[in-house]
Amino acid sequence: MPHGRMESGFSERVDHLFKTFREDIRSVIERDPAARNGFEVFFLYSGVHAVMWHRIAHWFYCRHMKFIARLISQFSRFLTGVEIHPAAKIGKGLFIDHGMGVVIGETAEVGDNCTIYQGVTLGGTGKECGKRHPTIGDNVMIGSGAKVLGPFCVGSNSKIAAGAVVLSEVPSDSTAVGVPARIVSMGGERVYDLDQVKIPDPVAQQITALSLKVDELKAELERLKNENNTGGTAGTSEGEQ
Repeated sequence: MPHGRMESGFSERVDHLFKTFREDIRSVIERDPAARNGFEVFFLYSGVHAVMWHRIAHWFYCRHMKFIARLISQFSRFLTGVEIHPAAKIGKGLFIDHGMGVVIGETAEVGDNCTIYQGVTLGGTGKECGKRHPTIGDNVMIGSGAKVLGPFCVGSNSKIAAGAVVLSEVPSDSTAVGVPARIVSMGGERVYDLDQVKIPDPVAQQITALSLKVDELKAELERLKNENNTGGTAGTSEGEQ
């Protein structure tokens, strides 16, 4: 390959990398109300640093320089508290908020414009080879401390609540809540409000439904008792006559 063409190809890859960095910074400004400007985000946000270091490590990994890739990955982990395997595929605009404790496994894939909060794990469930980590669609929000474990898909525009443990596929435009996670339909509307608190709790809903049923049974039992007492009183009165 001519020397000029090599330089041109390298320059294009560098330009693409810096364009991706700018998109990552822009995504933080759009989604984090505490972010005041791009300068602050670039220098002070550990989640942004982790994503940037990963993109560099991933470049080396894809060119079979795996030791250098892992070295960069571990250096990034030391600096940011975020561990992303250099083989993981990360889309544009990923926002890792606060970042500490986030783990993204080797065969994980994350789509565009996703938001991941602290303590999230995109992990596997065993020692099998091949695809063993989740695939996350576009515009997905994963709440603090959530664990997504296994080689399945989380559909685009979905939300995983804080502390949820997701062990099976999550359809698009839906919400996963609880341990193990259950799906709560969002009516096909796009999830983009980033609210980790105002999410339906299916366990609480079931308990409420059971409480209502118990109240109904108590009322029915009380009615039957009253009917029995009324019938017994009437029978006694007839016997006395």
